Amino acid sequence: MRRLLKHMFRDWKWTLLAVALLIVVSTLCTLAMTLFTRTLIDGYILPLCEAADPDFSPLAVALAKLAAVLLVGVVASFLFNFLMIKVEQGIIRQLRTRAFGHLMSLPLRFFDSRPHGDVMSVFTNDMDTFRQMVGRTLPHLFSAAITLVSTLAGMIVLSIPLTGLSLLCAGGAMAVAAVMSKFSRKYFKGRQENMARVNGYIEEMVSGQKVVKVFNHEKEAVVGFSGLNEDLFRSVFKANRVANTVMPINAGIANLGYVLIAIVGAYISLSAGADVLTVGTLVSFLTLHKNFSRPIAQISQEVNNIAMASAGADRVYGLLDEIPEPDEGTVELEKSVISGGWCWKDGDRSVEQEGLVSLKDVDFGYVPGVQVLFDITLTAYPGQKIAFVGGTGAGKTTITNLINRFYDTSDGEITIDGINVRRIRKASLRRSLGIVLQETSLFTGTVMDNIRFGRLDATDEECIAAARLVHADSFIRRLPEGYATLIDGDGGSLSAGERQLLSIARTAVADPPVLILDEATSSIDTRTEKLIQKGMDGIMKGRTSFVIAHRLSTVRDADYIIVLEKGRIIEAGKHFELLERRGKYWELFTGGSIAQ
Repeated sequence: MRRLLKHMFRDWKWTLLAVALLIVVSTLCTLAMTLFTRTLIDGYILPLCEAADPDFSPLAVALAKLAAVLLVGVVASFLFNFLMIKVEQGIIRQLRTRAFGHLMSLPLRFFDSRPHGDVMSVFTNDMDTFRQMVGRTLPHLFSAAITLVSTLAGMIVLSIPLTGLSLLCAGGAMAVAAVMSKFSRKYFKGRQENMARVNGYIEEMVSGQKVVKVFNHEKEAVVGFSGLNEDLFRSVFKANRVANTVMPINAGIANLGYVLIAIVGAYISLSAGADVLTVGTLVSFLTLHKNFSRPIAQISQEVNNIAMASAGADRVYGLLDEIPEPDEGTVELEKSVISGGWCWKDGDRSVEQEGLVSLKDVDFGYVPGVQVLFDITLTAYPGQKIAFVGGTGAGKTTITNLINRFYDTSDGEITIDGINVRRIRKASLRRSLGIVLQETSLFTGTVMDNIRFGRLDATDEECIAAARLVHADSFIRRLPEGYATLIDGDGGSLSAGERQLLSIARTAVADPPVLILDEATSSIDTRTEKLIQKGMDGIMKGRTSFVIAHRLSTVRDADYIIVLEKGRIIEAGKHFELLERRGKYWELFTGGSIAQ
């Protein structure tokens, strides 16, 4: 709450000040109407009933003034609600933008350790609880507080003994709210967590729908969802059961207080006379007691809303408190004035970018205590094609993840053109690397937009040239709208090979000096693979390339083949050299563990 209020008053203090003033005006107008009840009864109705020739003109004037006051209250109420809509949506817009910007700065480790649906839930359900608190709960609490203070002042003016009785009832109501809030926060936190699990499960089932149908697991998926949905139902039921108990209890306490005050007030009025407590005063006080009880009940209800919002706040601010991907690098990638290519700007020193990549004594583990790479040492000279082969889990992809600093080494160092990658700004480092991943990710937009994603300032002609280079141009032109064809659903209408071709074209248009091809042709059939191999060779020509492939036929011409097993380099050399050794590579090549 403290962080939220700090955010609100930093950016919206003048609007909030106007809202506060309008709430005060609206509350005072309501109080004026209530206090007028005493004047209406004691000053007008009773005298008019006793008068032989009643004059109603003073009453008409008083009612006209009251109408003007109430009109001001209505206008004030309308304006403060109007302004709160602007504040509510503005704050949530800022918070959501800030959270998404922060999300984009987080390391890959964050995304690898959380279901995507859980992260999405922060921007939907948890943000919505914030919206309700900003737009409804906080204004209601402030309005209730102003109503309590002003009503209490009016009650004291009318009758101190009855005020004491009313405060006693209010104390009971607030005690109930305090006790209930301890339970409700725990249940509301469980509700938000279970909601995130449901969202995560739905996201997984929707994205993996083909797998579900292939294995006929629709019923099992429904059963799994039913279990999570049941947990959500129970947590919501418990939370709402506690929350909805508060209002009836407080209403009962308020009604009991109303009866007691009416009895005590009537007794005082009848026994002590009108000089102590008039009929109009008693009626006004009873109305004030109602007005006093209403904000207490409202506060009790809003306490539950705050409990729910605080559960969402834990997750929203938990995301914002995640440590961004560190980037202590100072070396930047710039255009070279000498060669016209690119160079590394290291202070006053410029180093021409050549693509010399070196790993020395590199160790790494994704989690502490579990090492997956051991003493990896290799050098890729400019223009060389380095191939990684080995079984699943050998560490092939992990090495490439370290080169582009998706993760940092546990020990050892990685250098590019003699510069430690830790000293290079990550944006510059990744600008110098072109990566084609095994899992293709296409975005909602046209084919042209998806190719241009590799370099946003690329022209249409450059994007088309990149598509031609990887032999994607022919199938693109057969699409309904060609390069203007809209892609959605991660390219679900395209074949796996076509999606991969677009991914390769996207890398080609970036024109990087170093390429990382992680199973780049794994989703492409043999015919398509042969078709694009020339294009791939064209991309790799003159560039340092790291290739991971299951099909050894794609790496026969590699300058150096690195054979990995359980995170260690066990063999290294050219294709025919490794075959002559009749070691692990020979087993992979001839034994069918990896397709030839």
